[in-house]
Parts: sequence; structure tokens; C-alpha cells
Amino acid sequence: MGRRIRHLQRVREIASALLRYGFGYLVKDLGLSELVPYRALWKKRHVDEDSADKRTLGIRVRMFLEELGPTFVKLGQLAGSRSDLLPEHIVAELRKLQDDVPIFPFEEAVAIIESELGEKLDILFSEFEERPVAAASIGQVYLATLSSGESVAVKVQRPNIRAIVETDLDILAELAGLAEKRLDWARRYRIREMADELGRALLAELDYDKERRNAEKFAVLGSSIPYLHIPAVYPERSGSRILTMERVGGIRLSDKDMLAAAGHSPAEIAERFVSIILHQVLFDGFFHGDPHPGNALVLEDGRIALLDFGMVGKLSTTTKLYFSSLVIALRGQSTEGVLRAIARLGLIPDGADREKLYADVDELRERYYGVPLSEVSLGDAIRRLMEVARKHDIRIPSEMTLLGKTLLTTEGVASGLDPTFSILKVAEPFGRRLLRHKINPIRALRQAGERLPGAIDWLWDAPGKLKELLTLAQQGKIKLELSMPETEALMKKLDRIGNRLSISIVLLSFSILMVGLIIGSSINSESSITIGRIPAIEIGFAVAGSMLLWLLYSIFRSGR
Repeated sequence: MGRRIRHLQRVREIASALLRYGFGYLVKDLGLSELVPYRALWKKRHVDEDSADKRTLGIRVRMFLEELGPTFVKLGQLAGSRSDLLPEHIVAELRKLQDDVPIFPFEEAVAIIESELGEKLDILFSEFEERPVAAASIGQVYLATLSSGESVAVKVQRPNIRAIVETDLDILAELAGLAEKRLDWARRYRIREMADELGRALLAELDYDKERRNAEKFAVLGSSIPYLHIPAVYPERSGSRILTMERVGGIRLSDKDMLAAAGHSPAEIAERFVSIILHQVLFDGFFHGDPHPGNALVLEDGRIALLDFGMVGKLSTTTKLYFSSLVIALRGQSTEGVLRAIARLGLIPDGADREKLYADVDELRERYYGVPLSEVSLGDAIRRLMEVARKHDIRIPSEMTLLGKTLLTTEGVASGLDPTFSILKVAEPFGRRLLRHKINPIRALRQAGERLPGAIDWLWDAPGKLKELLTLAQQGKIKLELSMPETEALMKKLDRIGNRLSISIVLLSFSILMVGLIIGSSINSESSITIGRIPAIEIGFAVAGSMLLWLLYSIFRSGR
């Protein structure tokens, strides 16, 4: 009961915020009006007229999310990477969402650390600064020193943040389900599926154990890249709400002047940064999902250190290969190649109008035709490709949309360092290396050897399966099912017509019978016609009138 009351109060807060930012129609359509105080409903007109309508839709969405707190801010930041689901003007505003939250007390942080790790703070760390160096909606970061002398950064999760997030996600799932039942556009955009997907991504960021494992995996996979540094993690000082990592000092990628003053070439740093991300995407299939300038530092020796591994992307071997084909097709301005790569990724639905899709992709190709390679933006091309996908109701897999967002961010960082930098110049050689890797004879033989046992088993079982099939065919037990939606619809329509004709015939017959009774009563006017003392004519008139009214109502309700 307490949980339901908390949910009800939170839904009331959400409905009131919707009203304040000019989304009163959603409150009405979702049937939440009774949860909002009357004075808020009265005040809503003034809010809509005086302020909300003067702002763009994207700004109002961003302000609405900021008001509702950490869960909604993080969901908005995650949705800001989904340009396949939302219009660009809304995505642009969502990317401006910032974590603006107060610092929680140091005593609460100590309580969480000691509860999670089972030791007193002074035993776990020889030094621990009381003031955090960073505060976000999910956690705070403190600087500390281990008893062995290593300098570390300790990320501590906010108190009760998981309960808050889970409550908000439950409510959002309920509201999304309600929206799909009541609103056509919500069903078309699969709001419930979108909410579930973003919710899973947010819950993954709350699991610091998972982030620690991600960091360890990046360290192993990136060991072959000499200019990449992944901070070490300390599992014995980490848990589901605590993460202790090596403290890294360096220059942010966004500080171009300081990089130049330290003797680093911004153009070289840009190329190294892009090469790291592309290596993770095209070879490891495991990449950093949020490589903004705050999550990457340039060390004194020129290496680039990546930070914050809560959001990562994963690509299968097949997806990596087809994505490299897509990059090469975009580079070669091949409409057929782009469509072929999209089809192989399994993105085009069966009912899509392929002629219109071809025309839109061809128009996209024309946009970059003859443009110098240095002026072509891979991120912009992928963003426009996602707009085409949204137009044709093509569902983009979440790993591909995260990849698109990662490439957009990476390209933005590289362009800030070197305005003449072209990510395609670096991406195309990676793609060609991946294709050469695919057709490598040694690799092909190794894959054939891996698949050989399965093929032998299939061949061994094939005669027996074929015999069973022939036996069933001889016994006439093989059933053939054909589905013809148009024929089924026609049969249903014929059934309705037959039913209406039957009702009309019954009504006509009843009417003829009543006419006979009326004529008989007029011939014998001195007595009323009764059936078992029941006045037949009066009852007949009532039944006939009811049937007529019902028939007229059915005709008007059908609209035909």
C-alpha cells in the first residue's frame, strides 16, 4: 500500500509538470486530470498562453525532464543518443541536459563505503578528501590514497538512488503502456519498448560492478594500442555502489590551447583518439559509449586515457563487417552498397516501399557527391541515414544507434582539435582491413573447421529426417497452411453482409406477419387479436419498432 501511495504521489508530480510545460493534452489523453489539483488545471491556461507556447517543443521537453530529477535527466541524456527515434530538434535539446544536483553529505558517503566494503574508512584508505571533485545525478567522485600509497578516485553512488530510479521506471512503464492503449502515435513509435530499452541502459549505469568489469575488459582489449591508457581498477575496494580506480591526471581533449602549450599536436591527438574508438568498434566490437571530452584525458607522454565505462556498446562479428561495408559504401557514394549493408543488418521491414527508400538514399548520396573527403562528416551522414530510417519506419537496433551517437561525439571532439580532420580518411582503412580479415584464407579454414562437426551431424541425421518426411507424406499427415490476409478480410466482409441480409429478411417476414394481423383485426373490428390473452398487435409493434431502431443504429454506427 505504501508503494502504491508513493507511486500515486509521483504520478501527480509528473502530471503537474506536464501541465506546467504545455503538455496538458497528454494529461487529458492519459486520463490523469483527476490527479491534478483544480488550481493547477485553472492555472494551466495562463501557463500555456504566457510562456509554454513561446518556447520550442525541445526546450519544454528539456525543462520538464530537468524538473523531475535524476531519473528523467539520465533518461533524457540517453534518449539524446537516439536520433532514430526522436526528431533532431528535440535530440539537440536533450544533449544539453546537465546534471545539476546538490552534493550529498560526506557522512552519508562514508556510511555507504563502510556498508558496501565491510571495513572502516581509515582502514580502507590512508587519506580520503571530504569534498568531492565531481557530483552527478547518480554519484560523486572523491580523491583518496590507499595504504600502499597509490592515488585513487573513488566513485560513490547516491543514497537510495536505485530505489528512486526503479520507482520512476515502474511509473514510466505504466504510463507508456497506457499511452499505447489510448494513443495511435504512441503505438506507432512503440513508446513502451523505447521506455524499457532506456530503462535497461539506465539500470546498467547503476551497477558499478559491471562498470568495473567493463574497465578490465577495455584494458585487456586495448593492450595492443600503444597510445591508449585504461586506468587500473581495485576490485577489493569496489562493489555494486563503490568503484575505486587509478587517479589519472591529464589535459582534457576540449582544451586545445593547453594541449599545444604542453607540446602536443592537436591534429595528432585527434587522429589517435579517432583511431582508438574505431579500433574498439571495428575490431574489438566493444566500444566506449560516451567518449565526450570529459571522459578522455591526454597524459604527459601523449597517451589518451579513457574514463567512465558505465555506457558501452557491443557489436557482433557480422554487425562489424556490415558496418564496415556501410562505411565503404558511403565513402564510395554507392546507393546500392548502402542499401545492401542496411538490408544485411536486418533493418528493412518486409512492408517497406523499397523504391521510395532507394530514392531517399540516392538523394542522400547526391548530397555528398563531388564533395571533398575532408568535408564529408561520417557522423552527419549516419544521422541523416537514421532520419531516412525513421521516415520509412525502419527499426534501428539499439547497438547501431549507440554506435551512431558515439561516432557523432568522436567526430565532434576530433573536429574541435583539428577543423580539417576527416574521420572517413581514418575509418575507410579500418573497414578495408576488416574486409581483408574476413576473406583471409587461414581464417576461412579455421571457421570451416569450427563448423565441420555441426555439418557432419546434419548430414548424418539427414537420411533419417528425409525418411520420416516421406512416411508422413504417404500417410497424408503433412499439413499445408496458407495465409491470405486479403481473402480472410473478404470472407469476413461477406459474413457481415450475409448477417445483415438475414436480419433484413427476418424483419421483413415479421413485418408481413404484422400486416396480416392488422388486416385481420380491421376485418373483425369488434374484437382485438390476442394470443393466449396477450395483445399480439401491440406487442408486435413494440418488437418491430425495437428491431427497426436497432437496425438503423447499426447502419449509422458503421458509417456506411
